[in-house]
Amino acid sequence: MVFSLSSHNVIQYLQSSGLFSLEDGASFSCQLPQSGKNRNFLVTLPGQKLLVKQERCLIQDGIPQELFNEVLLHKLLEQFPVLRNIPALAPSVVHFDEENSILVRNYLDDYLELSGFYTHDGIYPDTIATTIGSSLAVLHRSTYNHRSYRNFMATAPEGTIRYQFFNPAQGVSFVTPEIFGTLSSSAFEFYVLNQRYESLESAIADLASEWNPCCLTHNDLKLENILVHARWSKLDNCLIRLIDWEAAAWGEPEFDLGTVIADYLRIWLESIVVDSTLELEESLQLALIPIDVIQPSILALIRAYLNAFPMVLEYRQNFIMRVVQFAGLALINHLEQAIKCGESFDNTQLNILFFAKKLLTMPSISIKTVFGVNESSIMEPPKKLSTPNTNEREPNLLRIYYEKPRLRGC
Repeated sequence: MVFSLSSHNVIQYLQSSGLFSLEDGASFSCQLPQSGKNRNFLVTLPGQKLLVKQERCLIQDGIPQELFNEVLLHKLLEQFPVLRNIPALAPSVVHFDEENSILVRNYLDDYLELSGFYTHDGIYPDTIATTIGSSLAVLHRSTYNHRSYRNFMATAPEGTIRYQFFNPAQGVSFVTPEIFGTLSSSAFEFYVLNQRYESLESAIADLASEWNPCCLTHNDLKLENILVHARWSKLDNCLIRLIDWEAAAWGEPEFDLGTVIADYLRIWLESIVVDSTLELEESLQLALIPIDVIQPSILALIRAYLNAFPMVLEYRQNFIMRVVQFAGLALINHLEQAIKCGESFDNTQLNILFFAKKLLTMPSISIKTVFGVNESSIMEPPKKLSTPNTNEREPNLLRIYYEKPRLRGC
């Protein structure tokens, strides 16, 4: 029988697992919001905090659980220490209970979820986007066509056969009798519209048929899965961490980029003014958070990525256009997940669907809408700020070099 975690027994479970002793002392902090798949608990120990996750619906018949991928990444870093040089991949798993599907990892208390940071502060610094782009490029570049890493990611739990790597280029699911009765009329319209346009189905089918996995990918790179250090503006190097590697696999770099860009676009799209008398283009222009505010971050992200991994443009044909298409697909996937969680499909979501369709079916035209510049201009370096003349600088100043900061929880 599977042991079920709760706020009443999580401390006892950690003690029985040897993660702390009674003499150390511990306190249960809070039960974090549950995702669709996991129970999440935050536990405070002397000198550290632990995030305890348990998968709610265990997959039976010997198929690996969702949390196994996160553990597999941790083992990959142990097997190939060179990958630990990628800052965003700092190992954090301290315990995994496969029988009960319980994972314990260090809680990065000095970091903020990027989605919450953007919502709270209302600013979109290029520095953060640049760090995301360069970190993601290092991950993809370091593992690109590396057979040892690919073979390791194909490892299965003991006694099972690992399935082939999942192709993420999938359209919306079919409406089965089981879920038909749970859909509202507006939600049902979402599925009808997706099946109405042959050009949309064709574009997604082309993405799927041309799918060519070549490197380690996160595969769920939403802004809430990106952490930024709370003192990012005061550090010499902006620090980020990528978390929740439950969907990690051997995949396409375009999918990771498209997913994170889609989340930037949602900041703009979800602020649009909805009015039945306005055309889609008019609504997009009247957004409360204009696209002009978001585009610099998206452009900084893709430029940093390409500067750190320029060869990807030679390795992958139509790289930029496929990034744009995967951004459109990610927007549609987010809409479907929201509907499955009981959210309605209103005019705002309808506009997002139509915009996503444009990204998928007309990617070359959509590039300027997403990045603010044409494809040929994406690789152009940003304009440098003018530097003061040597004579204008204060004399007798010594240049000081700071070591990379070492932070708790990193």
